[in-house]
Amino acid sequence: MPQSKKELRVKYKNLRRAFSQELIEEKSMAIANALLKLPIWDKNYFHIFLAITEHNEVDTELILHLLSGRDKNIIISKSDFDTREMTHFLLTDNTKIKKNEYNIPEPIDGIEVPANKIEVVFVPLLAFDLKGHRVGYGKGFYDKFLSQCTAETIKIGLSFFEAEEIISDVFENDIALNYCVTPQKGYTF
Repeated sequence: MPQSKKELRVKYKNLRRAFSQELIEEKSMAIANALLKLPIWDKNYFHIFLAITEHNEVDTELILHLLSGRDKNIIISKSDFDTREMTHFLLTDNTKIKKNEYNIPEPIDGIEVPANKIEVVFVPLLAFDLKGHRVGYGKGFYDKFLSQCTAETIKIGLSFFEAEEIISDVFENDIALNYCVTPQKGYTF
C-alpha cells in the first residue's frame, strides 16, 4: 500500500534510531563497496554529505576515502536555513568543519564550487521507491540543490533500507535519483 512522505519519514527515522553504531558501520561499508560497481569513476566533481551521527545516517567516511584515493574533487555544503539554499565548497586539507545548530557537519568557508560543475551527488535520504523518488527530512534543501545541477549530474541515493514500492505524494518538481545503493543491492532508475 502506498505511503505518504510523512508516514515514511516517521517509519524510517524509528527504524534507524534502533541501529547500533556497529550496525551503522557495517551497513555503511557495504554501501561504500557497492558504489565501486557504478559507472561514475570517470567523473571528477563529487558532492557528498557528511553524516549527522545523531540521526544514524549512512557514514560517508569510507566514501570520502574512496574519492580521495582516486584524486577526485570532493565537494561538501553549508546550509542556510533561512533561504533553504546550500553553498558548495571544495574539501581540501585546510577545510575546517564545524557542526551547525542541527548537528550537520559543515565547512566554515573555502573555495566555492557552482552546482552546475558537480558531476555526481550522493544524496542522503530516509526512504525511496522503485521509481527513484526519495523522502528526505522535508526541508527541501536537496530538491533545490538538485534543480540547480545539470541534467547530466548523476544522483545517487544512499539507504540502509530497500525500496518502498511507491511513495504516494510525489510532487511534479521532485527530482528522481539515477541510482540508489543499499547494503544488499543497487537500484538503477
